[in-house]
This record gives sequence, C-alpha cells and structure tokens, in this order.
Amino acid sequence: MDVFEPLQADDPPVVAGYRLVARLGAGGMGRVYLSHTQGGRPVAIKVVRPELADDPGFRRRFGREVKAARQVRGAYTAELVDADPDGVPP
Repeated sequence: MDVFEPLQADDPPVVAGYRLVARLGAGGMGRVYLSHTQGGRPVAIKVVRPELADDPGFRRRFGREVKAARQVRGAYTAELVDADPDGVPP
C-alpha cells in the first residue's frame, strides 16, 4: 500500500509558501498534503474544503483548533509548525 498519492490536476502546487509534493489523504474537513520546510523537514499541510472556508462559524472553530494545537507538546504528538486560519484557503 502506498502512503503517498500523486497530486491531482485540481490540487494546488503551492499553499502558503509550501510546495506540495504528494497527497496524503482527504476527509470531511479537506485534503492533507506532504510538503517540506525550508530546512527539509517533512510536514503535513491541511487545506480546508472551499465550502467550509466560506463559513464564518467554521473559521472561528478552526481558529480555536489552531490555538489549542499550538499549546500541545509531547513526544507522541504532532507539532503544529505553521497555520493561517484566516488565509485563503485556511
């Protein structure tokens, strides 16, 4: 089983300055892509579905999720490296 899927024609090549390399998956909130930091560290980029991005209530909830994720630290927890809940797309 392949972990990575190739990017599709409707996938953006770059999001918030991160060049997308592959598609990791998709779910109810949106799609998740593989990228790398400028230093080469692999990161997962979550891109919210357009219909959710247009919902002010969703954006508020997403902003709270980002704020909470920034406070989580631990050896077995994925670190939030970057986020833009007000971006287009968030």
